[in-house]
Amino acid sequence: MNSTQIQQAKQAVRERVWDLLERERAAPSGVAGHIPDFVGAEAAAIRLAEHPAWQAARVIKAVPDLAQLPVRVRALEERKLLYMASPKLATDNPFYYLNPASLAVPPREAAAHRAAAKFAEPVDLDEIPPVDLVVCGSVAVNLEGVRLGKGAGYSDIEVALLQEAGLLGSHTLIATTVHPLQILNETLPETDHDFRVDLIITADETIECEPCRRPPGIIWEHLAPEMIAAIPALAKRNPIAG
Repeated sequence: MNSTQIQQAKQAVRERVWDLLERERAAPSGVAGHIPDFVGAEAAAIRLAEHPAWQAARVIKAVPDLAQLPVRVRALEERKLLYMASPKLATDNPFYYLNPASLAVPPREAAAHRAAAKFAEPVDLDEIPPVDLVVCGSVAVNLEGVRLGKGAGYSDIEVALLQEAGLLGSHTLIATTVHPLQILNETLPETDHDFRVDLIITADETIECEPCRRPPGIIWEHLAPEMIAAIPALAKRNPIAG
């Protein structure tokens, strides 16, 4: 398949999963276009916190989606250092740093994605320590760890930036918390710049995927010039412009 066909195939899967989640009342209505805030998100966060990778982690990078709010809250409650991306990575310092030791508000308030800009410290990549665990959101995922996000591509860029900066080591796992209906027993379309997950966590199950190849960093030829221009962290690292 060419890139257009891959994107069309991905979108077809997303639409199918969004419809299924709404039909089975496993996510709120109007979930299309979003990472689903699924039923059981709190329990999935609890199960993730029981995993040795979580328990050993000191630095966690998590997505700002509502579905992963329980994960972010738990990270702060357990006094882990938490990093989140700013909206669309559109700022010079594209990550928010939440230090539980210096929060002036409760973790649940600080971890809300709309509050992070108020309570967090904006940082650039060179201010982030090595990351022990990455937690991403998904619309769909299969047992091989292939995942589909909502289609904007920012999660792939965030992981690629961290990878290129040397902040993801061989020990760093990537986890996603989802509803069981989001786990598909089928081949999912993917491109060379898509990352796979190592752990799939639901309220009732932990699935460990086989180790897999990860993109080495930014694949510049896969990025549209307008996206590079809109993300300062990309624009200032763009080897083509140099």
